[in-house]
Amino acid sequence: MKHAAEDAGRLVLLRHGQSTTNAEGRFTGWADVPLTAYGEHQALVAAELLARTGLAPDFVHTSVLRRAVHTADLLLAHLDRAWIPVRRTWRLNERQYGALTGRRKAEVRRESGPAQYEAWRRSLTGAPGPLPAVDLAALRADPRYAALAGHGVPAVESLADVITRIAPYWADVLAPHIRRGRTVLVVSHGNALRALVAVLDRLTPDEVEQLNIPTAAPLHYTFDAALRPTARGGRYLDPARAKAAAKAVAAEGHH
Repeated sequence: MKHAAEDAGRLVLLRHGQSTTNAEGRFTGWADVPLTAYGEHQALVAAELLARTGLAPDFVHTSVLRRAVHTADLLLAHLDRAWIPVRRTWRLNERQYGALTGRRKAEVRRESGPAQYEAWRRSLTGAPGPLPAVDLAALRADPRYAALAGHGVPAVESLADVITRIAPYWADVLAPHIRRGRTVLVVSHGNALRALVAVLDRLTPDEVEQLNIPTAAPLHYTFDAALRPTARGGRYLDPARAKAAAKAVAAEGHH
């Protein structure tokens, strides 16, 4: 059903609620960690925001990592929309942080220095060392990644690499829903959503470095008939909270 007064559908981007490694200040990457109790609460608060603003989704897309899956499941149950189509894909996984996976951010910043730390976290092309071979082998044996047979599971990624895997998912899967006037919810991860925003808004490398996505803060995009965002950067449903939370993300590891 086409939404009145809109040329196309609507897209809501949602980073999962707080995970255990978020709470511990660690790099997570493709490690499959659960939500904290607070993260579960955040999912319900996000659901209330969607309900109050009339953004009940028609389709949901998540990564295959449990923190995104659980956030989406909690949200849909709260909205009484657990029956709608849900698609899960590795393309919406968090960035593969390689050798940094599981390490405390503050410790990495002290060891590597502020400039290198920020390049690894926020630049377009910076990437740390690869995931240790034993951990990479375990990922490659995980049935979730059977479609990535052989060496398809990355040992490490830059944000540019994440953009490369997310851009076709936007063009081939998400955009067709939008063209049909549907409301689409994407529940994913901080860097995966940075990559998707970079595609939508055609961000420059400097803009990419400045972009931080807070947990469980719904970000709403509308589009014109040519599928261009009507407002660059979209609109957070709770702008004040999102701004404060994004500032906290930018400061991770600094203390």
